[in-house]
Amino acid sequence: MRTPVTIIGAGLGGLTLARVLHLHGFPVTVHEADPSPSARAQGGLLDIHDYNGQLAVAAAGLTEEFRSIVLEGRQAMRVLEPDGTVLFEQADDGTGGRPEVQRGDLRRILLDSLPAGTVRWGRKATAVRPLGGGRHEVAFADGSTLVTDLLVGADGAWSRVRPLLSAARPAYTGKSVVETYLTDARTRLPATARAVGGGSMIAASSPGREIFAHRESGDVLHAYIGITEPLDWFAGLDVTDAAATTARIAREFAHWAPELLALVTEADSAPTLRHLFALPAEHRWERVAGVTLLGDAAHLQAPNGEGANLAMLDGAELGLALAAHPGDVEAALAAYERDMFPRSAAAAASFPEGGSGDDAVHPLIGLLTGQGR
Repeated sequence: MRTPVTIIGAGLGGLTLARVLHLHGFPVTVHEADPSPSARAQGGLLDIHDYNGQLAVAAAGLTEEFRSIVLEGRQAMRVLEPDGTVLFEQADDGTGGRPEVQRGDLRRILLDSLPAGTVRWGRKATAVRPLGGGRHEVAFADGSTLVTDLLVGADGAWSRVRPLLSAARPAYTGKSVVETYLTDARTRLPATARAVGGGSMIAASSPGREIFAHRESGDVLHAYIGITEPLDWFAGLDVTDAAATTARIAREFAHWAPELLALVTEADSAPTLRHLFALPAEHRWERVAGVTLLGDAAHLQAPNGEGANLAMLDGAELGLALAAHPGDVEAALAAYERDMFPRSAAAAASFPEGGSGDDAVHPLIGLLTGQGR
């Protein structure tokens, strides 16, 4: 008999695991804090790599569905100086190994591939405790509890499951980003639309200022305004005052070309401030019976183009390990962790945290052009 699996978190990693387990006949439930699939925005574009994310898609049996959501032309890449001078440009010739999709579309095809009732919405885990013998009890915000013989923490940066395995907590990387969206860019801001191009664009300057933007579906530009400063630097920002926050951030880029500055000043939505945290690059734990982690819960990193890909591969690899050891859960978890630890550590080492200026630009070119694998 296949051991029922309880997954905490319905992100891409948790859903990939659920799909692979479903294909192999495992009973599985996913408990997600969000009250519904549409409760919050799912972020922007993801480049899904042929050496990790696409392998997970194939293991989930969703390659055809994946191809149907790929946004053509979005693998184009530009690197600019703050004054708008083009340092590097690469067109999307259709042969690259990192097609771009909307995160929400990818999540949707994973959800649609699962039997109704697999994901339990509005189930926020608040505490987890061991019961012995590999069994664990999970408590939820609604007052309910469950007991499981196999628990997987796919619950992100501030995982409730992680403390069962590790005392590590995410630390601030030294960098924060302000997220903005611009709609109807070609009509409203043609110079900005040309600067970003058909795919992604990055520009950086010292000390610690950068803008990364990409063209989403339709005519939407999604930008991340990177600022490398301690948390105290942001303490004076009143994020509830969109105009004041925008003006303060814009001052940090006042000498930049107007078409790039517009990614800060002309946004249609209120700017969203996100502090970036990471676990130690070599984060690992000793085997604990009946529980493991995947994705950000296991190896949270500063954004480097690998996070979603690694989470999905974790989910696929864990599911396949359980299928390969149907009568020995501990052997499956040990095999999964043995491969996952060095894989995530290598990805973290390939893109140092908190880089700025040329140190940020050059690794990113490698990642986006397939040279930084």
